[in-house]
Amino acid sequence: MMALLIRVSKQVQRKSFQNPLLYRLSSECSASRKGPESKEECKWMFGSSQEILAVVRGHVEVRQNFISEEEENVLFKEVETGLRKKRYEFDHWDDAIHGYRETERLQWGVTCESVLRRVRAVAFPEGSPLLGPIHVLDLDKEGFIKPHIDSVKVCLSVICTVLMFSTLNTVICTLLILSVPAVLSCQFCGSTIAGLSLLSDSVMRLTPENKSTDWVDLLLSRRSLYILRDDARFKFTHGILKDEESFFSGQKVPRHRRISVICRNLPV
Repeated sequence: MMALLIRVSKQVQRKSFQNPLLYRLSSECSASRKGPESKEECKWMFGSSQEILAVVRGHVEVRQNFISEEEENVLFKEVETGLRKKRYEFDHWDDAIHGYRETERLQWGVTCESVLRRVRAVAFPEGSPLLGPIHVLDLDKEGFIKPHIDSVKVCLSVICTVLMFSTLNTVICTLLILSVPAVLSCQFCGSTIAGLSLLSDSVMRLTPENKSTDWVDLLLSRRSLYILRDDARFKFTHGILKDEESFFSGQKVPRHRRISVICRNLPV
């Protein structure tokens, strides 16, 4: 009898720690989709048509609960030290982000470095050269990211962060960002971007550059890892929806302050 009570108690505890939205979506998926891949995929990907989902399939991935609560807390404490010295900004150089602050980190503690090694192992091809420091983007509750495609300016700005330790380097980097043709973007950006989502659930929307009526929504739940590869990076715009627009498959996804820890690779 005691063994039965313990077993039931554990089951109740496991359910109580589940993300309620993911639990509802999982139930809906089980009822509406066939096949293990489809059931798993519809927990985190929803689109305007099956055709557009087929286009991005294989180029996008979301791994729910990629990190633990403890790992999230350690990451947050480590990045918060640098972020709290900055103010939230509501003007971005290319008008892509509103209500944000950001920083770059080269050095990480043992726990964080272990997490980042796991990210690299699942997101990037073995031996793929990675882009310099890790980008940390802090989005205010009222902030959002407009639809955009990562351009040469974005990639170069990340590279130049490492160099901006003197007035001369700052001038050189500014001129480089403004003058290099967009056609060279692939020289500076690799095929893949991977980001950990801390503190809040959110919805990332992908839209084909040449057909704005189609869209794909990705549910980036708290502590998840998202990966965008190839066409999803360069042929689709991506953005993070405002709180008032933050819905996934008809379900409201409340947006709070969100921190993303972003890794990129260099071209091979």
